[in-house]
Order: sequence, then C-alpha cells, then structure tokens
Amino acid sequence: MLKPLRQGPPPLDPARVSNAASCILPPRFEAVRDARSFTRGTLDDWDTGDRYDDICLVVSELVTNALRHALPADAACPADAARAAALHGAVRLHLMRWTGRLVCAVRDPSDDSPVARTGEDFAAESGRGLFLVESFSDGWGWYPLTGTVPGKVVWALFRLADPPVV
Repeated sequence: MLKPLRQGPPPLDPARVSNAASCILPPRFEAVRDARSFTRGTLDDWDTGDRYDDICLVVSELVTNALRHALPADAACPADAARAAALHGAVRLHLMRWTGRLVCAVRDPSDDSPVARTGEDFAAESGRGLFLVESFSDGWGWYPLTGTVPGKVVWALFRLADPPVV
C-alpha cells in the first residue's frame, strides 16, 4: 500500500514563506478546472522552472480526491453546493513558495486519512490519484486539523531549481 512520505505538516518553516496564494473551491467537480486555472495564474507569477506541469497535475489530483472522497455524495450537485459548503466546510487550495521549494496543500472537511487503492488496474480511469501525486512530487503527506475546523490537509512538496544568478 502506498504510504505518504510524511504524516504531519511539510518540513518547512511557515514563517519563511516568500509567496502564498489560496482559494476556496465550491463543492462541485467543476472546481477542479477552477483549481487548475488558479494554479496556472499563480505559477505564472512565480518562478517554478520545469516543475510547472507537475505542480498543475498534482493540484488536479489532490482537488479531485478531496471532492470525490471527502465531501458527502450530494455535495457535488450544484443545487446542494451552498448547503454542503455551509454544513461540511469547504475545500481550500493553498500554494506556498519558499526559496527552492513549493507546497500545494488541499484542505477538506473529512477526518478520514487518504487511502491509496491497491491492486487497481492502472488502465482504469480512477483510483490512481495518490500514485500520481507520489510520482510527480518530491514528497507528500497529510495531517488532521485540530480545534474548531474539521477535516484534514493533504499536501505535496516540490523542489524547485535555484533561480539563475543575473
């Protein structure tokens, strides 16, 4: 079974973040497109070198997993979206950049740990999300939220090339 490389927050000092961006995603599957668009717009302003496509792919997978597995079944219906967001909390995408590192983090309202499916047919259209996250990132993990906010955060870490010296 695929295990996250790290349980708990990413191994970076949050006080040293150089850039950060965040968006709330509605509880419907069209939000994956919104997350990709938000990520592309954000990364266009940040120097991510050759990791741009990897980051966009991993964001898509993390958001898809949150929408598919962390929200109640009726939350993906447009008519119930506002009610589901109010009752169960929203899915939120965070992008944080440090010198040489970038983290994509997706918060969702479920307390269930992410589970990679085993023995799945790799030609199938679903069930490979965490395998892709592991393959295209330099590390990933998750941690449960504490306090009044229910849910968890699933994150992926990317090493970035040092910017060229001018």
